[in-house]
Amino acid sequence: MTGFIRPEVATALHRWREVIAGLVVIGLGLWIALQPGPFVQGFGWVLIALGAIALLPAIRRARLSGAAHPGSGPGIVRVDEGRVLYMGPVTGGTVALPDLTHLSLRRDTGGRTAWVLVDPTGLITVPTDAAGAEALMDALLTLDGLTPGRLHAALTNNAPGTTRLWVRSRTDAALPPA
Repeated sequence: MTGFIRPEVATALHRWREVIAGLVVIGLGLWIALQPGPFVQGFGWVLIALGAIALLPAIRRARLSGAAHPGSGPGIVRVDEGRVLYMGPVTGGTVALPDLTHLSLRRDTGGRTAWVLVDPTGLITVPTDAAGAEALMDALLTLDGLTPGRLHAALTNNAPGTTRLWVRSRTDAALPPA
């Protein structure tokens, strides 16, 4: 079976697997909704709704993951209850998303990209292709005012340099921690 599917096709299928699964659920729901019987049809409409609800975040994740190859870079990223932990071969660190003050994306001349997460105690630099980095992208989208489109544009921009993506507003900084 090795070599049956070209590597770039296998990569694209893997990247869009959640979207494909959502479309399959919607298709199955549509087929069931067209069957006779109100209970069966109701179940079909429930499947269609569940597939549609799952489809939107799946599309967002697939679009964002296209700019990086998760798991191929150095280190491991873990996101747990709003806390980001990066364990790299040389450096590492942890930051709580509620404490985050700045978020940037740094791209060097070799094309490698890294998230730069700054909080009052310092900063950590997390490669976008570290294992588990896709969970970090999902967590970053919880920041007030940061949009998937802005992340996607920054990730697909090939110009070297640092792009500031998000800064905590002064009103957010004045709020007491929850």
